[in-house]
Amino acid sequence: MKYPLALLLATAAAAPAWAQAPAAKPPTPKVVAGTGQLRGQVQDATTKKPVEYATVLLLPAEGTSPIASATADGQGRFELTRLPAGSFRLQLSFVGYAPLIQPVTVTSAATDLGTLTLAASAKTLGEVSVTGQRPLVETRPDRLVYNAEQDATSAGGTATDVLRKTPLLNVDVDGNVQLRGSSNLRILINNKPSAMLAGNLADALKQIPADQIKAIEVITSPSSKYDAEGSGGVINIVLKKNNLQGTNGNIGAGVGNRNQNVNGSFNVRQGKLGVNTRLSGYYNTYPYRSSTSRTDFTSAGTGYFNQQTTSSSEGTGGYGQVELTYDPSTKHSFTLSANGNLYRSNSPQNFVSQYSGIPALDTLYARDIAQRYVGRNYDFNAGYTRTFGPEQPRREWSVLAQHTRSTNTGRYSLEQYHAAAIEAGPLEYQERNSNLSRNLETTLQTDYTHPLKEKNTLEVGAKAILRQVSSDYSLDTLLRARQVDFARSPRRSNAFDYQQDVAAAYGTLNAAAGKKYNLSLGARLEYTRLEGEFAGAGSSFTSSYLNVLPSLSATRTLKEPGHTLRLNYSRRIQRPNIYYLNPYVNVLTPNSVSYGNPELSPEFANNFELSYSTFSKKSSLNVSTYLRYVGNSIESYSRYNETLARTERTFGNLATNATYGVSFYGSIKPVEAWNISGNATVNYTRLNSAALDRKTQLLTANFGFNSSWKINKQYSLQGFSGFSTGGVGLQSRYSGYSYYSLAIRKNILKEKGDLSLNASNFLTPGREFRNSTTTDQFTSESVSYQYQRTIRLSFSYRFGKLTTNNARRRSVRNDDSKGGGDSQ
Repeated sequence: MKYPLALLLATAAAAPAWAQAPAAKPPTPKVVAGTGQLRGQVQDATTKKPVEYATVLLLPAEGTSPIASATADGQGRFELTRLPAGSFRLQLSFVGYAPLIQPVTVTSAATDLGTLTLAASAKTLGEVSVTGQRPLVETRPDRLVYNAEQDATSAGGTATDVLRKTPLLNVDVDGNVQLRGSSNLRILINNKPSAMLAGNLADALKQIPADQIKAIEVITSPSSKYDAEGSGGVINIVLKKNNLQGTNGNIGAGVGNRNQNVNGSFNVRQGKLGVNTRLSGYYNTYPYRSSTSRTDFTSAGTGYFNQQTTSSSEGTGGYGQVELTYDPSTKHSFTLSANGNLYRSNSPQNFVSQYSGIPALDTLYARDIAQRYVGRNYDFNAGYTRTFGPEQPRREWSVLAQHTRSTNTGRYSLEQYHAAAIEAGPLEYQERNSNLSRNLETTLQTDYTHPLKEKNTLEVGAKAILRQVSSDYSLDTLLRARQVDFARSPRRSNAFDYQQDVAAAYGTLNAAAGKKYNLSLGARLEYTRLEGEFAGAGSSFTSSYLNVLPSLSATRTLKEPGHTLRLNYSRRIQRPNIYYLNPYVNVLTPNSVSYGNPELSPEFANNFELSYSTFSKKSSLNVSTYLRYVGNSIESYSRYNETLARTERTFGNLATNATYGVSFYGSIKPVEAWNISGNATVNYTRLNSAALDRKTQLLTANFGFNSSWKINKQYSLQGFSGFSTGGVGLQSRYSGYSYYSLAIRKNILKEKGDLSLNASNFLTPGREFRNSTTTDQFTSESVSYQYQRTIRLSFSYRFGKLTTNNARRRSVRNDDSKGGGDSQ
């Protein structure tokens, strides 16, 4: 069946009215009576992991009308009761797997079918075996999964583009990521922290090609097994990887007006030994212009500051990974891997600043600034996983280790002219700066899962994280009217060393209470020790604290299959990282500076969530309501320094932050070739600061819509759109924004390759975004214009021949430090 292009665009750009319709239900089974019972567990044939929420149908020996039905629980277990005696057919199915139908005999007593396996559905494309297509979004009990490899509109883009389309997430125009209105979250790559993400998160996400991302996992209520850091939740970026036997790989390239990249992978696995490699290179450019106006209320009178800025950012770099796996048997698995990335950026900037209203402070000057940044990051990982075979499929032990290094160097040089334009007047002042920051991190971790009885498990583990962070910054100045050469500025030069050690242990009991209830009760004990030192000032500090962080999850399977109700509670901790702590003062704009606060304390959050989810063959629905309360929230704030006649922005534990919200995700498949999905998040945020004697509140909303249409075997079309109403800070508010994209994909080279054309925000060259700040001392408004029109053409090609492999592996997850922040 064919549909006009306009219909697809309309679906992607407007709120789906179908969201109000209930999800389609599976066929109602015939009502039968008897004493027979069937029970068993559904597992993935390759990984031996449980297939959560698989559909189970009991069919007659002939015919298709089900006699009884059930949905497997989170451990893949199912039970059919009140069955008549006789011979029947049992059918197991789940999205992405080939259905399994086998004959069964029901007696008057209970029959245990043991473990039943589902194989991933696959079709052969030349030499390449490709698994069956998954839905764009999957809702699981503890997370939402966005299968990015199914999204044609992300081809040739970056991780930022993928995260922007992920339900529950919001990525603003500067690349900062929020989950349900909170930026206090932890982002992992393949369940592991990465030195690549330890610095400026917005820049780091632009370095990961979208073509290498398999899925995004959004975990709103992490269990005690996860590090307690990340009060807003955990985001896991899953990169594409193959553990199958044989030789395989892919190559890809993308060209566009905003970014270009080349990427590839090559994997070899023969018998017990495997090697996986990945390599990519990229280039991006992002021009923008902005204007800032500020009114200062000082003891000397009212001052007015205006600034006009033009700038661009050009970045280039590469990423590489090598992983070695060795599986001496199906019960033992060893992994050794190393990855690293290099990123260089140049950001030329010039602006004209004028201050008026107060004669003693009146100034007019133009600055020409050249900023350069180089980041080098390395991760080394080793792991061992022990499983105990089909006889104990839920028992597992793992030992993991990780070492990461991150070295970032930021430099700038500036020339200041006494004029209203660059080089229009005499050169009066020069500055050169260097800021070298290092992050060294070592992690040791062990986890053990032990089955208790038939349906219960106990999870225990321990972890140690040793972090060493340093920042060595210096600044030289030259005032041409008074100096002959550059001289070091002691006030703006220093060295800061910071050490953070974390020791943790956890325990989680997962228990089934009857047939419809599942409980998970856990607690995490964390001890933290901090040390900091300022070399130039000769000052230091030391502190330590011990925290108990509980978590609770209760799941109720409703009467009809596929309907689940879940209640979660967790207490989380947020430790500030170097970008919140670093006292280096960024004075690129002398009238408005920023710096970190080394005296920050960790913040604690209490998270409550109630969610309902249901699914059927053609539709799914997930609705959640939640509350997050932080008593000592880390917030940015600004103040006016009359002595230096400038505004200063830093961070402090100076507010309570309460967020109430509801989120929605729904999908429907009107016909086999057409998929529609939509998500919405509405938050009410209330900030209250006794220290600043300030309260602020705002109702915000984010929406996203996606529609895909498989025209035929070769062509597919996909559209995406989203809208955000903006947000609020303790002293600031920022405007909303919208975005949209349209892509067409063609299978080529006997379905071994894909060619995709993507256009995003193509109706206008760019958009304006506004940010306002209001305090008792000043008010300001910034207007930035960002060029967002993007056109991309991307190509990918797959090669190789594959067979299955059954090993299971674990990886390090360090989700325990507050990330993000401005690059200082």
